Parts: sequence; structure tokens; C-alpha cells
Amino acid sequence: MSRRDRLKGLFDDTAQELAAANYEEPSSRGSAGPVRTMALTLGRMEEESRAMHEALLSGERIVELDPDLIDSSFVRDRLADQPLDIDDELVQSIAENGQEVPVLVRRHPDDESRYQIAYGHRRLQAVKLLGRKVQAIVRSLDDTDVVIAQGIENSARRNLSYIERAVFALNLELKGFERPVIMKALSTDKTELSKLLSVARAIPAEIVRSVGAAPAIGRRRWMALAQDWNGMTAARLAKLIGSEKFMGEESDRRFELLVAELARKEAKPEATEYDWKPKSGGKIAGRIKSAGNSFTIALKTGDAPDFGAYISRRLDELYEAYRAGRLQAGE
Repeated sequence: MSRRDRLKGLFDDTAQELAAANYEEPSSRGSAGPVRTMALTLGRMEEESRAMHEALLSGERIVELDPDLIDSSFVRDRLADQPLDIDDELVQSIAENGQEVPVLVRRHPDDESRYQIAYGHRRLQAVKLLGRKVQAIVRSLDDTDVVIAQGIENSARRNLSYIERAVFALNLELKGFERPVIMKALSTDKTELSKLLSVARAIPAEIVRSVGAAPAIGRRRWMALAQDWNGMTAARLAKLIGSEKFMGEESDRRFELLVAELARKEAKPEATEYDWKPKSGGKIAGRIKSAGNSFTIALKTGDAPDFGAYISRRLDELYEAYRAGRLQAGE
């Protein structure tokens, strides 16, 4: 394979591979977000391919680098690392045929003696596993160039899940990238990007990390979960996501368990009701009722108005004493 062909292959992937990605089916009303995303991806990859040809013509060359000198990107796009092993198809291919497609790196912005990868993360892993030098193109790239190249790599691979795309979008926004840059990095449009960000913002990061990439769970189900999320949801799930059984399941199954727990109707605690009278005696009596999230004290007879007013004036003091007691108990 000629050097020109290898450079072209840096950003060329087939439409068939992209179509097999974990996306929802388009509706009959027109192109859905994921369909538009695929079209944007193909167009952008074609542009990058042309850019690589121009780089070749301008004298850009492939060099060999020590893989230990190459660091990962400054922005995380995956929820968990996916290490390769010696039996992986990519590793075997490079072992038998050599590295046919170079990776794309830049000089590390904080250390001139090191590099930072923009494209070719799995190839870098594979070459490092084999104990070989990595073939690379060293290019002057700014942060925007890196995240766009990273987005191209992710768009061309089938194992970047919907929730990982959502988290990647939010990470880019939190790092100050403008919406047009994020749309280009994710090969998506304004509408679909808004949906990705809304999901990533609605569901707490610790919940997403606990579930994992969930590769078989698509846009609609994550959006449905985000729309139903509220302040009490995370507390209700704390016991589930902390259990060994939950963490022992595959990521897709963890999502299913989470949704099932939220759909389960909690049994309402039985109401308790009883009378109260002071042990020391007195002209007062009470009726106390506890039912779920409510607690009622009804006072009657002679001292009821004055004692009720006394309690009311000290509610803040009583509540602070209650909270202090809970803190001391470690609750």
C-alpha cells in the first residue's frame, strides 16, 4: 500500500460501518437526528481525507515514535477504558501485516518532549501491546483540531454508545468549546446536540458511571430516563447501584435494572396514630399521626393554645438541634 493510500485511510471508513452504529431507526416524518449525524460524518470525513492528501503533497511525512511518549487526549470521551489483548483482531492484523495506517498526534502543549494523540487510540494501544514503535503523523493542532479529530475517530467506530456521546458533548461544553465546534466533533446538528446535552445534564455523573456505556441502549431510552429524573430519584437508587449484584451485571443489564427499580411502585408505609398525654400530668392532650412523608400533632384541652404557640416559637431551634444530633451520629 502506498503512503498516499495509507494517509487517505486515516480518515476513510465505510458508510456500511457507520450505518451499523447504535442509532435509533428514522421516523417516517423525515431524517431523524442520527441519520443526519451519519450524513454529516461522511461529509466531514471526506473533507479530512482531502486534507490529508494536501498534507502529503505539502511534504508532511510519517515518523516512528515511542508509544510511551504519547499521552491520551485532554478530554475524555469514554466512560471506561477498553484495553486490547493479544487476541484482538486489530492486534493480530498489525502483528501480521504491520501498522498500515498511521496515528495522528501533536506536540504535547505542556511538555515539548512528549506527544498527545488526536486520532488512532486503538492502533496506539495495539502497537504498544506488541512492543513496537508507532507510525505517526505529527501535526500542529490546537485544542479544537484535537477534539474534532477525536470526534471523527469516534464517529467511525461502532462501539461509542449514545450515553458516551452525550457525556463527551457535555465534557466539551464544560471545557468552554462553542456549540459549532461540539457539533463538528460529534458530526451532529443543533437539535441532536441539544438532546445529548439535556440527557448528560439531567442524569448525575455518578449514575452514568455506575451504569457504564450501555452499548445497546439508544437515544430514546436514555431520553425517557432523563425526562423522568428528579431530585429524589438518585436517593432511591443508592442501595441498588451500591450492591454487588448490580455491579456484577453487564452494562446494558445495569441500565435495565435501574429502569425497573424506578418503575417499581414503592409500598406506602402504614399510617400510625396514637394519643399523647404528658407523664407529669397537666391540662393538655394530643393526637399524633405519622403517614409516609407527613407527621401531624393535634393538641387539645386547656393548655393546648399556649403550648402550641410555645412549640411554634422554637421550631427553628428544635430543628437545628435535630440536625446537629444527626450529624453527631454520622447520618
